[in-house]
Amino acid sequence: MLKQDCIIVGAGPAGLMLALLLARAGVNVTVIEKHDDFLRDFRGDTIHPSTLEVMDQLGYLDEFLALPHQKAPALHAEIGGRTATIADFSRLPTRCKYIAFMPQWDFLDFIAGKASALPGFRLQMGTTATGLAERDGVVHGVIVRGADGTEHDIQSSLVVGADGRDSDVRRLAGLQVEDLGSSVDVLWMKLSRRAADPAQPMSHAGPNQGLVMIDRGDFWQIGYVIAKGSYRQVKQDGIAALRAKLASVAPLPSERFDELAGWEQVHLLKVRMDRLRQWWKPGVLCIGDAAHAMSPIGGVGVNLAIQDAIAAANILAGPLRGDTLTDAHLRAVQKRRSFPTKATQKVQLMMRRKRKPQGGQPSSGPPAFMRFIARSRLLPHLTGRLIGIGFRPEAIRL
Repeated sequence: MLKQDCIIVGAGPAGLMLALLLARAGVNVTVIEKHDDFLRDFRGDTIHPSTLEVMDQLGYLDEFLALPHQKAPALHAEIGGRTATIADFSRLPTRCKYIAFMPQWDFLDFIAGKASALPGFRLQMGTTATGLAERDGVVHGVIVRGADGTEHDIQSSLVVGADGRDSDVRRLAGLQVEDLGSSVDVLWMKLSRRAADPAQPMSHAGPNQGLVMIDRGDFWQIGYVIAKGSYRQVKQDGIAALRAKLASVAPLPSERFDELAGWEQVHLLKVRMDRLRQWWKPGVLCIGDAAHAMSPIGGVGVNLAIQDAIAAANILAGPLRGDTLTDAHLRAVQKRRSFPTKATQKVQLMMRRKRKPQGGQPSSGPPAFMRFIARSRLLPHLTGRLIGIGFRPEAIRL
C-alpha cells in the first residue's frame, strides 16, 4: 500500500502550487485529479500580480511569461455613459504591474512540469477520490478509483482538499458550509476579436455592469450576468433574444453576435459564494475554492487559492517532513487565511450591492460602491492593490 506524507485531491491552481512547494521542501506528495487533462474552457484564467511575484520568487517568471498571454494594467467599467477605471495596478510594489490572462491549462501544465522534476512529486490523472480512510475520527488517507475502475487506498499523514467549489473532500469530511448567497449567475461565451474593436484588456459594460469583456488575443471572452436560476427561461426565450440583449449593452455592432448560433456555445457558471466554518478536521484540510467559493468579480479566486497554497506550505512542510503534524498546524492555516478570505468576500458583496430603490422604483445603474470608485483618482489604486495583491499576500518561506 502506497504511503505518502501528503495527498492532494485536485490538480487546480491551489493543489498543484501546494504540491510544488511541498515537494521542493522534501515532502513526498501525491496529487490526484479526476480528469485526464487540464483542457476545460472558462476556468479562472487570471494570473494576478501577486501570483506573478510568486513565480518570480521561484525563479520561473521569465520562462512563464514566454507563454502566450494578454496583459491588463487596469480594469475598466462603463458608468454614466463614460469609461471609468475601477482598478489600476500601475503603482503596485511588484515586478509585474498587471493581470496576465492565460488559459488555465497552460498555467497548470507549467506548474505540473516544474513539479514533475522533483523526486517527491507524483501526479495521478484520471483518478477519483471516492472516500476518506478514517480511523477513530482521524483521516489517514484517501480511497481512490483509477481509470481502470479499481479502487485502492493511499495512506498519508494529511489529505488536502483542493478540488474546487464542488469539493468531494469537504463533502466526505462532513465539513459545514456557510452559504453567503448570490443573486446572479453568469453566461460565458466566445466572440471573435477584430482589429477595430475597443482596445481594453478587460472591461464591464451595460447600465448594471452586466457584461464583462476580456481580450484574449484573437477572441473576446464574454460574460453576461443573469438572475440566479433564470437560465432555463433565458433558453426558452431563444438564442436570438440572448443575442439582442448582448448587443444592447456591448460596445460592438449587433451583427457581431450572429456568431452565437446555438446554446452549445454558451456556458453557464452558477455563481456561489460560501466558506467553510472550519477548514479542517484531524488528518484533512481544505484550501482554495474547496474552502471558500468566490464570486467571479475581480477574478480573485485563483489568486486566493495560490495564497492559500503558499501559507499551507509554509506552515505544514516541516511537520509533514518530520511526521509531527498536529491539529494545531491545520488550525494555523485557517487562522492565517481566514481574514483575507472574509475581507475579499465582503468587498465582492459590496461591489454587487445595488443602491436603494427610490420612489418605489427598482434600482438601476451600477452599485454605489463602483460609482464611488469611478469618481475618485485615488481609489482605483486601492482597489488595484486589493484585487492585484489581496489583503494578506504570502511569501514563500521554505
